[in-house]
Amino acid sequence: MRTSRACRPRSGHQSDVVLTAGLVGYIQYTHSRSLSLSLNILSLDSALSRERGEFSADHSLFALRSSPTYKHCTTVMSGKALRDLNMLPGLERKNENSSKGSLTKPCVENSNENSEEWKRKNSSSLVSTPNNGDETIKPEVEIANTEVEYIESENLNDLDDVDMSLKTLLDGLDSKDWVLVCEALNNVRRLSMFHKEAMLNMLENVIPLIVKSLKNPRSAVCKTAIMTSADIFSAYSDHIIDSLDPLLVQLLLKSSQDKRFVCEAAERALIAMTTWISPITLLPKLQPYLKNKNARIRAKASMCFCRSVPRLGVEGVKAYGIDKLIQIAAAQLSDQLPESREAARTLLLELQNVYEKSHEHAPNTVSEQQEMGSWEHFCQSKLSPLSAQAVLRVTNIAREGLVLGS
Repeated sequence: MRTSRACRPRSGHQSDVVLTAGLVGYIQYTHSRSLSLSLNILSLDSALSRERGEFSADHSLFALRSSPTYKHCTTVMSGKALRDLNMLPGLERKNENSSKGSLTKPCVENSNENSEEWKRKNSSSLVSTPNNGDETIKPEVEIANTEVEYIESENLNDLDDVDMSLKTLLDGLDSKDWVLVCEALNNVRRLSMFHKEAMLNMLENVIPLIVKSLKNPRSAVCKTAIMTSADIFSAYSDHIIDSLDPLLVQLLLKSSQDKRFVCEAAERALIAMTTWISPITLLPKLQPYLKNKNARIRAKASMCFCRSVPRLGVEGVKAYGIDKLIQIAAAQLSDQLPESREAARTLLLELQNVYEKSHEHAPNTVSEQQEMGSWEHFCQSKLSPLSAQAVLRVTNIAREGLVLGS
């Protein structure tokens, strides 16, 4: 037995279409009824006005829209239509599901696809900008306007045109466009690695512009400038000692701030500085920052000072003045931050080792001269009683630990 088409059960999609069509028809019917009522009442008002000679055809449309009756009917019609819409079970839920599935999700997926495609196209360039043609992306789905590639020193390639790069270097470093500044900073790194002799005479002009980039509030410029400083240290070492002070201040500040990736880059640059610049010229530059008001700067300076002293060697420590160094270490031993105190302890152990190597006596010698040349007597003669006691406590504990460990 065949079932007539009118009696066949409808699918879910067909039911939604029929229900929506019926709703639209109902709203149109209600709207026409209300508008017809408004027009009839307005016609009656117009007839009365015409009898009084107050009606004019020029303001008929204005009278229709400004009529209280028309406004009331429109409001009633809209409210009734919305109430009837809310009374329909299941339609609200389906509309929500359909809107989530057909509007929001495609926007997110579309933005994600655009982001991935943009990253693939621009992964090899230094800075790039995405296509912002899609105006429907919500504020929650944000794509970075720019992306900077931080190139490690071992991955830098040589320049294609060295002469042109040298001519445009200073203008690029001083540019107001931060993208050009980053490119110029990377060119400084390339020049210092592959053509350091060509840029040697320009260092006195290049370093102030690097300092300017270190002060830049944009993190991308700041970190690129920090990486440039590290490469400058490794390439030119003592040649930049006269221009070191402004670089040193900024690197100590950046290594003490809260942005982790900037702080880590600055610490690596400070390590490069203590590695490549000779300690005999670097230590006098670091010494004023050991008394800085900022505790974090004191801590970073103490760590740099501690790394530089062992590079002097025994003769270098004696030439610099072991009594001066032990006073510096004793002062840092009571500093506020643990990094400063730990650096001071490490330095004191190094100084004790150097002192004992330089004051070795014959094994059979037991006299007042040997006692006078002891580490304990040296500390008591060069430091205040409290400072000497603190220094001896640190060095004796370390020695006892070594004896127990052996």
